[in-house]
Amino acid sequence: MIAVLTFIVIFVLLGSGLLLLFYREAMIKRISEVINPQPKQRSLIETIQQTGSSLGGMVEHFEQVLPKSEAEVSVARQRLVRAGIREEQGIKILYGAKVLLPIVLLAIAFATGLASKSVFMACAIAVGGGFLIPDFYLGHMISKRQKAIHKGLPDVLDMLVICIEAGLSLDQATARTADELAKAQPELADELHVVVLEQRAGRPRGDAWKRMADRTGVDSVRNLVSMLVQSEQLGTSIAKTMRVHGDTLRTQRVQQVEEEAAKTSVKLVFPLVFFIFPSLFVVLLGPAVLIMIDSYHEIVK
Repeated sequence: MIAVLTFIVIFVLLGSGLLLLFYREAMIKRISEVINPQPKQRSLIETIQQTGSSLGGMVEHFEQVLPKSEAEVSVARQRLVRAGIREEQGIKILYGAKVLLPIVLLAIAFATGLASKSVFMACAIAVGGGFLIPDFYLGHMISKRQKAIHKGLPDVLDMLVICIEAGLSLDQATARTADELAKAQPELADELHVVVLEQRAGRPRGDAWKRMADRTGVDSVRNLVSMLVQSEQLGTSIAKTMRVHGDTLRTQRVQQVEEEAAKTSVKLVFPLVFFIFPSLFVVLLGPAVLIMIDSYHEIVK
């Protein structure tokens, strides 16, 4: 209990010192606002946003400690984009977390006494785990976003087909679909908004859609972009192409569900063998074994 309280006090003092070191001007401004209060009061949302930006900025300062190459930064930035993080400070927060998290884990290990048995193992686990946890969490975010994009793509294609058949062009249909499905499919709507903005900035339609496929990294989106580019080059109906692709995706989804259902019987073998069968053997054969043991003792006597 004393070690935990000591760690909390050290962590609070360390955090306060870092805040004073990196955000001295902000603290001075807050003190001046307290001394000379203004009639306008900040809302709770603005306070939370400012606190979050302050913590994010504090983490950013640690990213300068970690050496990194241009290729590594490029790959990390691409992964952040696939996770839906396009802010410039995202790469700084990622590398800052890789430096700050091992320090926090080491402090927790020493404060709680976990490092008393093996200091080397505790340091290795804390440093390695703290360095890899941000990458694993980022990979989880990428996988979750890609699954959401793949799952919502048929609905987006249906909306695009409806808009195109109503008389809108592909660019107008893309903008309208992004606005209409912003709440139902936020991941795909965000990517479509980027496509619309790039086209308004002067980028060709094919290049904008190809960049969307590169940003998402989803195979179904790549196939859709290839079909759209070929349809535009050959002059075929874009609405028909999207309808066929949407039906294909739904068929693939049904086939995946049927495949998972077919694998269920094989996956149940391991729980049956290791958990259910031993319990049945104990219940069914246990009394017989006890009777045999009693009979053996009587014969021996």
